Amino acid sequence: MQQPSEELARIRAINDRAPFNRWCGIEVVSAEPGGAVIEMPWRAEAGQYSGFLHAGLIGALIDTACGFAACTLVGRVLASHYSVNCLRPAVGHRFIARAKVVKPGKSQVFTACELHAVSDDGERLVATGETLLLVVGNAAGS
Repeated sequence: MQQPSEELARIRAINDRAPFNRWCGIEVVSAEPGGAVIEMPWRAEAGQYSGFLHAGLIGALIDTACGFAACTLVGRVLASHYSVNCLRPAVGHRFIARAKVVKPGKSQVFTACELHAVSDDGERLVATGETLLLVVGNAAGS
């Protein structure tokens, strides 16, 4: 089995320190300069009254993936603003958020993300989002 890259190991360590991420079951699948992919399994307690993934968790997945993507370039970040577009009900046995940095900067980073639901029928795009993140630490000290 191949060892994860140093960047992937660093982002996974950050994820492991976050109690909310552990509660959700969020796993960091990949991390490279300017990008990150996370996954979360379906859990009934993450659903809303109709059995879809709760919109709050959709936002949390997008925010988390975008934060990790930004962290690969600039170190510690803090969300200043984020927006989410729910495109269809989020139904699946697993959810994958793929984020990328759109524009890095010294004090703020713009990112974008797509959230997909995985079911027996394959993968479907269920939401998109964007974040504006403030840089609160550098890559070396994070």
